[in-house]
Amino acid sequence: MLTKTRTATFIRHYVEMVVVMFAGMVVLGLPGEAALHAIGSGTSELRASAPAVVFLGMAATMTVPMVAWMRFRGHHWQPTLEMAASMVIPTLVAIALLAADLAGFEALMGLEHVAMLLGMLVAMLLRVDEYAGHHHHGQEAIAG
Repeated sequence: MLTKTRTATFIRHYVEMVVVMFAGMVVLGLPGEAALHAIGSGTSELRASAPAVVFLGMAATMTVPMVAWMRFRGHHWQPTLEMAASMVIPTLVAIALLAADLAGFEALMGLEHVAMLLGMLVAMLLRVDEYAGHHHHGQEAIAG
């Protein structure tokens, strides 16, 4: 069982990763949208013509910053890649469901995000000591 301090540390790690994930959507998404507009396209157009690209772009803008943040916080590659998988797997499932015409774009976008948040939590619960401990010290942990 987690103590109050370990529980608080676990929750803080989760909140940090969610904040970084959503910040990534803005920080990377805005220039991405600007680049699409520069070539005469945009997310709205891609939703109609290539919705899988929108799902992949969304996943990338959330996953890349989260991976960078985890490495900065001193996490090793294995838990970092597991966390990335918790983001990518729901995206691939959403794309498959969309391709099979089992659900619409908007519904799948919402479900994808919920599945990502739950997947992150599951990945963290499978490594409680990784996320509830105080052993991460930024860059010096990565060098080790």
